[in-house]
Amino acid sequence: MLTPEALGAIQGAFFNNFNLRGEVGASVSLWIGDSEICSLHHGFRDRERNVPWDAATIAPVWSATKGPAAAVTLLALHDRGLTPDNPIGEIWPELARGRLAHFPLATLLSHQCGLAALDLPVPVQNHEAVVAALNAQAPKWLPGEGHGYHPRTFGFLVDELVRRCHGRPLGELWRDRIAEPLGLDFWISLPASEDHRVAEMLTPRAAIDPSSQDFYRALSQSGSLSAAAFASPRGLSAVTEINQPETRRLALAGFGGIGSARALAHFYAVMASGGRSNGKQIIPEAVCEWAQNQRSESFDKVLLVPTAFTAGFMRQPPSFPSGTFGHPGAGGSHAFAAPSRGLGFAYVMNQMERSVFPTEKALSLIRALALHSE
Repeated sequence: MLTPEALGAIQGAFFNNFNLRGEVGASVSLWIGDSEICSLHHGFRDRERNVPWDAATIAPVWSATKGPAAAVTLLALHDRGLTPDNPIGEIWPELARGRLAHFPLATLLSHQCGLAALDLPVPVQNHEAVVAALNAQAPKWLPGEGHGYHPRTFGFLVDELVRRCHGRPLGELWRDRIAEPLGLDFWISLPASEDHRVAEMLTPRAAIDPSSQDFYRALSQSGSLSAAAFASPRGLSAVTEINQPETRRLALAGFGGIGSARALAHFYAVMASGGRSNGKQIIPEAVCEWAQNQRSESFDKVLLVPTAFTAGFMRQPPSFPSGTFGHPGAGGSHAFAAPSRGLGFAYVMNQMERSVFPTEKALSLIRALALHSE
């Protein structure tokens, strides 16, 4: 449980983000089991600071989309009677010219399969073209030779797995099997009817998070793996493009999700509770177990720092509650599950920072949570 001191500390840290760290608009949500125990929102949805950020505001969360996308993928595998230990070739034999067919699906889900960047210049808006490029792509490394974050291709890899398991896009299965049963205001392809609630994402500031300096140096170097991974499939490279209505319609399972902190925190609380919500098994318990089990840990070939992944989720640092898993979004959004507490956490904002990891805005909230919890 959370003590009154914890709730007060979280509230103080939240408003300090506006007073000390230049936040424009944001929400934070904490769930334990079936109950939301903290919900805060403040600021503005737009650059001009004319439209208040309220309880109904939703926002793009970039790679924090990968958590819900991974859960849907694991659910689709479970429906087919498969596990992350089944060979990739049972679902997608032609991937990477067949070179990955005998490796477990977990290697694909945990960023070990070497398909972080594509040699063919295919557009991010064309799922079929990207899949064809993945089939033709020689891996940059093979499983067993380390891992590297797949910032963009991950979404296409898992979406295609879901389509091959279910015959439907990942975003549709997310709505039908998880989002709608739980009442989650989170979308992978946003309907036009919801556009009026979306916060404008604001360009990152010039300062670079010290933990990301080597990565940003590599990102600026033409020909580096980091630069190639974040540029393929090509397109949607500017923050302003994510604010366009036509971009919101794209079903980008790796970085196109739009939703609320409440929805993400609720989702992760269910994952932390073995997939159960209000006495119903919404997500198979096995899926929640697969989401927790670590599959890779080493120096990341793309992010250029040590990282660790489960089957689709990023392991959280030791400073987080024990055993947590989740996923950050570029610029500052962050969400995770803490199974030891049945807890789900999410922070969603619109003033981006130059960081691919949780920034001080989210970390200050998590420290308040950790220091004052019983």
